[in-house]
Amino acid sequence: MRGAQGWLQRTAGGLPRTFWYLWTGSLINRLGSFVVIFLAIYLTAERGLSEAQAGLVLGAWGAGGAVGTLLGGTFADRWGRRPTLLTAHLGTATMLLALGLAQRWWLLLLGAALLGMCNEGARPAYGAMMIDVVPAADRLRAFSLNYWAVNLGYAFAAVLAGLAAQVDYFLLFAVNAATTLATAAIVFVAVGETRPEAAGPAAGTAGLATRPAGLRTVFADRVFLGFVGLNVLLAVVFMQHGAMLPISMAADGLSPATFGAVIALNGVLIVAGQLFVPRFIAGRSRSHVLALAAVIVGLGFGLTAAADVAWFYAVTVLIWTVGEMLNSPSNATLIAELTPPQVRGRYQGVFSLSWSAAAFIAPIVGGAVWQYAGDTVLWLGCAVIGAAVAIGQLLAGPARERRAAELRATELRAADRRTAAASRTTVVARSE
Repeated sequence: MRGAQGWLQRTAGGLPRTFWYLWTGSLINRLGSFVVIFLAIYLTAERGLSEAQAGLVLGAWGAGGAVGTLLGGTFADRWGRRPTLLTAHLGTATMLLALGLAQRWWLLLLGAALLGMCNEGARPAYGAMMIDVVPAADRLRAFSLNYWAVNLGYAFAAVLAGLAAQVDYFLLFAVNAATTLATAAIVFVAVGETRPEAAGPAAGTAGLATRPAGLRTVFADRVFLGFVGLNVLLAVVFMQHGAMLPISMAADGLSPATFGAVIALNGVLIVAGQLFVPRFIAGRSRSHVLALAAVIVGLGFGLTAAADVAWFYAVTVLIWTVGEMLNSPSNATLIAELTPPQVRGRYQGVFSLSWSAAAFIAPIVGGAVWQYAGDTVLWLGCAVIGAAVAIGQLLAGPARERRAAELRATELRAADRRTAAASRTTVVARSE
């Protein structure tokens, strides 16, 4: 018992209260994340769209998300994390209901684009809040805990969504909207603004400090953009689990409920093992961990080419989930270390753009490859991309670590100056 208590304290102890409010919001939101899981099946089975048409609608979601991440990141820095997060959640709930009621082709495209914009607009503010409130030394376990909550909710959502889809597809949209509103309520009641006070142009930017603060700062950062580019490639592979995997399973005669149960294994494995990942990867080269993760993700999706029954699909999901478990916390901590404090929202927005770009590219390319070259080419291509990303991570690693070290040193010097200034103020006040 004492050993279990010690492990729990090392894993979850000492984290700020605001983090736990955000953590709870993530869990609730993911418990109702029905639509993203079953949208491809909904579009083809309920609305009668072809695979290519469904890919275009999913791509519209990604295109809207790309706009949303950039807007969300900019608003998070200028307007504030809290109002940006609340506005994005309220917009998401509204558009979920609108998309669930839409029937015409152009309305589905428009609704998906607006939903993607609102949904992804929340991501930069949320990520910046996490970095704002969690000290650097605790971020690896904090991000792992948050990722664990996201996937705990996702595991239940996948199964529940499969059952709900058999009753009424609109129920997917209604429940998703309700849990999004519940998350907004938690933020409104319990979470205050966390944005750092302005301290001049992009304090802590090391070599970037002389450049204009804003999106231009981010897009001028070649080290960070290289990191984002590698994530786009791997995310295109990963996004096939929601774009083409359900269609692949349906083509093999497997039901939506079976897909829900199989994809739920992703969340189950993460829930069972993610809390142990920080101890496994702590102190190891992040570039090596990210490269290994890319290889495993590519292998899992590549093996899908041979899958034709539920248990085989389940094995492939378990394999690429291991890669995902290694990739996510390593990505999150590296982003935090490559991000200057005063432009965290914008950096989070541009990184989130990689996922939005993948959400746009993956279904369109996946649908086209499936339709014109076959599923075998699609899944083996995923394996090739995973190997290419692994090589890129190894090559880019040294430059990223140098940049992270520069930013840490600059932030420490800034903290020392603030401490010295505060001490001088205290001495003057006492002398008066």
